[in-house]
Amino acid sequence: MLSLSLVCWVLTMPSEKAEVPGSIIAHSPKSSRIYLGSPGITILSNGDYLAKHDEFGPGSTESTNAITKVYRSKDKGKTWTFLSQVSELFWANIFEHRDSVYMMGTTAGHRHGYCVIRKSVDGGKTWSPATGSTSGRLFPSLSYHTAPMPIVIHKGRIWRAMEDEKGGTQWGKMFRAFVMSAPVDSDLLDASSWMATNALGFDPSYLEGQFGGWLEGNIVVGPDGALVNILRADYREGTEKAALLQISSDGKAASFNPKDGFINFPGGCKKFVIRRDPKEKRYWSLSNAILPQYAGGNVERTRNTIVLLSSSDLRKWTPHRILLHTDDVKTSGFQYLDWQFDGRDIIAASRTAFEDGVGGADNQHNANFITFHRFRDFRSALKETVKIAQD
Repeated sequence: MLSLSLVCWVLTMPSEKAEVPGSIIAHSPKSSRIYLGSPGITILSNGDYLAKHDEFGPGSTESTNAITKVYRSKDKGKTWTFLSQVSELFWANIFEHRDSVYMMGTTAGHRHGYCVIRKSVDGGKTWSPATGSTSGRLFPSLSYHTAPMPIVIHKGRIWRAMEDEKGGTQWGKMFRAFVMSAPVDSDLLDASSWMATNALGFDPSYLEGQFGGWLEGNIVVGPDGALVNILRADYREGTEKAALLQISSDGKAASFNPKDGFINFPGGCKKFVIRRDPKEKRYWSLSNAILPQYAGGNVERTRNTIVLLSSSDLRKWTPHRILLHTDDVKTSGFQYLDWQFDGRDIIAASRTAFEDGVGGADNQHNANFITFHRFRDFRSALKETVKIAQD
């Protein structure tokens, strides 16, 4: 059962009829035909929170000028203020590094975007352009893909997982996974600072021919100190999976063994973020695991529940606690959560489709909110388990 004492339910209402879980960062009514995606969140060294999202849908300028918006909270997520709008930026994460804030993503959506990184030296108010190889455009060719995925500092380098879209034209099958890195003290806007592994693409033989592709990878330092890239796996025929790719110690090679590279991962058919607890060194994730009563539906679009997972070894994951839930699968959902540890709590930004009193969301995928959530005392969840559809 969902314990409301463990979830921050600050209700902010666009109309008298709406009761949206969390505090609202941004809202876009269905009538605008502008949907909100790619939530990202970070905690600055001064204690402020920054959050961001992009816009998609037929009412947006996604196809001509991808837009990312940035917000700040000075009261630990209770209220949010619009800070800046960045053109030609999509699917980006947001993070602070050496007193500057960065967003790393693409310039546009599928098949049209360069891989870029943008920098702010004033806390997110203004952002550098990404127009050339010394100003944030990291590869000379088009067609890259990502989501707001974590960065990791390891062995003097900053690491991030991404995908290119050079494996064809079909969603899923087009994505080729790779990892890129740069020295921590280098100019991150200079393409020459970065190196990348080989890109690993789609193989139709994986998962007995039911593999649909991998995407939205998490770079993670494993228990043995080796780097791995754990990706969402498009597999809809049984227990949800993630794909675990090995990264060489020099950061130049990625490899995958299909015999043991696919792991059972509740919610693995949807985007998830993995982070390692700096205090207890356990791995945690927030995922769209499917509860038993919703089994048999569209696995990829069942996004009505967020479950807290943990693992000691990155291979065996335990679902501990339901954090967010709605009974409505078709027009409501909590998805694409980016999150951070904040002491004993986890804070998160969610792409949320929910009733707003002015028509609700277009569907569970085409979200009308970005919402903030605080999940208190997350480590206490180790004492709990929750049953999911594929147990």
